[in-house]
Amino acid sequence: QVQLVESGGGLVQAGGSLRLSCAASGRTFSSYAMGWFRQAPGKEREFVAAVSRSGGSTYYADSVKGRFTISRDNAKNTVYLQMNSLKPEDTAVYYCAAGGLVATIASRVVDYWGQGTQVTVSS
Repeated sequence: QVQLVESGGGLVQAGGSLRLSCAASGRTFSSYAMGWFRQAPGKEREFVAAVSRSGGSTYYADSVKGRFTISRDNAKNTVYLQMNSLKPEDTAVYYCAAGGLVATIASRVVDYWGQGTQVTVSS
């Protein structure tokens, strides 16, 4: 069992930056690929980014490529999402996720979800 707790969300102006963190419980953190998803009101949850178990491989949705960076620290059982050049359309609840592979997470096959953290970008 893995528990995921997100933090770092908030209100930011367009063009600003935020860094989300996701702390994982348990000693098996490095056994999982990790990812971030987001869900805006009235919309389906969508994939944002994923990182491999070692942190050596990453994958991004086209909508965030070049603006967001996913990383992980296996010693701290934490995955991060650095979000730069934020846009109002990035407003959503952001969810941390754990799964088997980067490719499976990108395909929405997830073993564990966090509870989410709200990100609001004002214009």
